[in-house]
Amino acid sequence: MFPQKLFAGAAFAATFAASGLFPAPAAAQVEPAASAPASAAAPAAPGGNIAVLAPAPPADAQDDVFAQLREAARKGDADKAAELAARLPDYPIPSYVDYYRLKPRLRDASPPEVLAFLKRWEGSAIADRMRNDWLLELGRQRDWFNFDRELPLFVKNDDYQVKCYALLSRASKGQNVAAEARTLLDNPPLYGEACAALVAQLAQSGQFTTNDLYAQLRLAGEQHATGPARRTTLLLGGSDTRAAQAVDLPAVAMARGVGNSRLEHEIYLVALGRMARTSLKLATVALNKNAPKLSAEERAIGWSNVALAASMTLAPEAYGYWQQAANAPLSAYQREWKTRIALRRGDWKMVRATIESMPPEQQQQAAWTYWLGRALLAQGRKEDGQALFRQIASQNHFYGQLAMDELGMQVTIPPAAMPPTPAELGQVSADPGFKRALKFFAMRMRFEGTREWNWTVSNFNERQLLAAADYARQNGILDRMVNTSERTRTEFDYTQRFPAPHDDILQPTARNLGLDRAWVYGLIRQESRFITDARSGVGASGLMQVMPSTAKWVAGKIGLSDYAHDMLHDIRTNITLGTNYLNMVLGNAEGSQVLATAAYNAGPGRARTWRGLLDAPMEGAVFVETIPFEETRTYVRNVMSNATNYAALFEKRPQSLKARLGTVTPRGNGIGLP
Repeated sequence: MFPQKLFAGAAFAATFAASGLFPAPAAAQVEPAASAPASAAAPAAPGGNIAVLAPAPPADAQDDVFAQLREAARKGDADKAAELAARLPDYPIPSYVDYYRLKPRLRDASPPEVLAFLKRWEGSAIADRMRNDWLLELGRQRDWFNFDRELPLFVKNDDYQVKCYALLSRASKGQNVAAEARTLLDNPPLYGEACAALVAQLAQSGQFTTNDLYAQLRLAGEQHATGPARRTTLLLGGSDTRAAQAVDLPAVAMARGVGNSRLEHEIYLVALGRMARTSLKLATVALNKNAPKLSAEERAIGWSNVALAASMTLAPEAYGYWQQAANAPLSAYQREWKTRIALRRGDWKMVRATIESMPPEQQQQAAWTYWLGRALLAQGRKEDGQALFRQIASQNHFYGQLAMDELGMQVTIPPAAMPPTPAELGQVSADPGFKRALKFFAMRMRFEGTREWNWTVSNFNERQLLAAADYARQNGILDRMVNTSERTRTEFDYTQRFPAPHDDILQPTARNLGLDRAWVYGLIRQESRFITDARSGVGASGLMQVMPSTAKWVAGKIGLSDYAHDMLHDIRTNITLGTNYLNMVLGNAEGSQVLATAAYNAGPGRARTWRGLLDAPMEGAVFVETIPFEETRTYVRNVMSNATNYAALFEKRPQSLKARLGTVTPRGNGIGLP
């Protein structure tokens, strides 16, 4: 039973408003009059006054003004945005001028004004973006009349908090949404006000049980989400301060002891899981010491928390911890890591049992379809395993290619489609969506350019997609060429999907170093998608995303005495430094492309550590699946899959991903690399 005092109408609202953890909703907007035409509202300055148009700046200065407008909107400076928008009466992309004028004052805008914008730019990418923004605001204000009307018109429908507001709207009308909420609410760091309010509403209405809330508390601890942990603990009638300590200061929380109530036990187990991330020894000692005070399920939960922490470092003890965690309720992340540790141990029975315990939407992911098929094969159920492989073998990705290997097939390049005709190219080149995209790309506003491009191709047929991809190639936007071409399902052009630009530089460089050209291109495709001025959040630059410190070190090693930092943006220099470093990493990995790819992304030190944990040779696919870092795991999968396609394209013969992955052996005597 829930503590009744927390769910007593006004007392409930007052309790959480006072806590500051459950923001009180603003008053709902008044329902607009049915007779008010949406087109009646004109763009207005703050306060409702029509903005006075200023003289337009010279054409060559308009882009600078637009960039300032975009920045003002991002900062929420409505006055500045209105002033800048008034200076752009004839800008080539008027929909975005309108958007950036309205966006910073969306909270105060009337429904007719927003509806006027949506009608004016109906069917455009920026209208859908505005509808996304407005839905968030309507949800925050609990204006369910307007929210429910606009939600079906939200084309992308890809906003996590909008999804939470959608369930909250239905729940507020008495609909049972608990099952959908359990599936959706799996990422506490992204909850924000919308999902926090949804959890509170479901708890208040009784749709969420105490077990649901305890699952949310454990999930918040697992994902280091302090706010959601605090709010969930309040819903359970506990101390949010203690919940915060369990997540952020586990040693302090554990020093207080297990406590007497179930909630105190659950908070202690959260702290135990957080402690295990820094000290497995302290966590296991504490769990063993306090085991008599815990129920059988609570002990299993404790061991599952310890097992997850051990798994994420590939600790040898992880397998035993998972066995002690039998019958514990597991999160999706825990099920994945339990499967991975079973793979490393070669325990196909555990692999199968864990995957089959996953909910359908998780079990049907390509990774777990493939590994369940492998488990069935290992248990002698060949036909059942092959049936699973056939489900994904037509999908040209890492697991689809591995499934092909299991079916005795290899990766080949499908026959090329007929090239786009001049008429088809003319049609796409005249599309205003592409014109907007090219304008944004020219201004180095890649986010907006990509949005416009993707929106434009979203409903294209196969021939239009191929023509659009070719148009992207003509304009040097190779990342959009790849992305667009990958959308086709019946007609293919693999020179679009797997381009080889700058081959006059890369091919001789790779040949002189003895590097596999297909592998290098597979890596570049993943690193930069052939965006020559690509720059990562940590400073890696260019086609091969070379870090400045690494570039300087490699330049010294290969005798590039005149190297300067700015040269890293030169294509020839970037390829030279990147391939030389890749060759050094490959040598350090004793020729293993899997290890070298992991080292290129995560650093040679980490790759050496992961290899050093092996006590026997390991199948390459298993090694990749159990790389601890999700980013690196995804990176290696994509690079190796890319390389297999490039090899089929370059060599014009079938290829095996499984053969390319090979076997990863225990650590040799590698040299230190940066």
